[in-house]
Amino acid sequence: MILPIILVVIVLLFIFAYNGLVTLKNRAQEAWADIDVQLKRRYDLIPNLVNTVKGYATHEQTAFEKVTQARAAAMGAQGLAQKGDAENALAGTLKSLFAISEAYPDLKANQNFMSLQSELSDTENKIQAARRFYNGNVRDLNTKIQVFPSNVIAGMFGFKAMEYFQLDASDAAAKNPVEVKF
Repeated sequence: MILPIILVVIVLLFIFAYNGLVTLKNRAQEAWADIDVQLKRRYDLIPNLVNTVKGYATHEQTAFEKVTQARAAAMGAQGLAQKGDAENALAGTLKSLFAISEAYPDLKANQNFMSLQSELSDTENKIQAARRFYNGNVRDLNTKIQVFPSNVIAGMFGFKAMEYFQLDASDAAAKNPVEVKF
């Protein structure tokens, strides 16, 4: 009589552990999709911002090219490490673009430019929040994969630890958000 009860308990623990792993993996993937949405929004705003600044600062062609190249690199980046590096580079070029705008009072007063700056700032905040949400879900998944007894089930079914989406620790400029001044 006790053996069937023990067997049922073991099966239930197995099922709950497996379902928990699947749930955490799906949450982490959903969180990554949220980051992708915000990054796409940022990518869509950048050409409009560059074109607006170009109208006022036509002799700053090098800066515009760097922003465009950084945007293309970020859009084409594969894997979390490469994506993180590309996003850091893009953030740096955007800072240089905003620094250029400081020299042009008419540009800073332009309603289109102010609107784009506001949208980009909002997007940066959303990217930060999505990154924290993603990393929290990855932490939960990775913990579950590493603790007993779910680590046994994770190994049996091929669950792998996921990477965190982090800023490059060597890039101090990337740790600061894009500054928007009016």
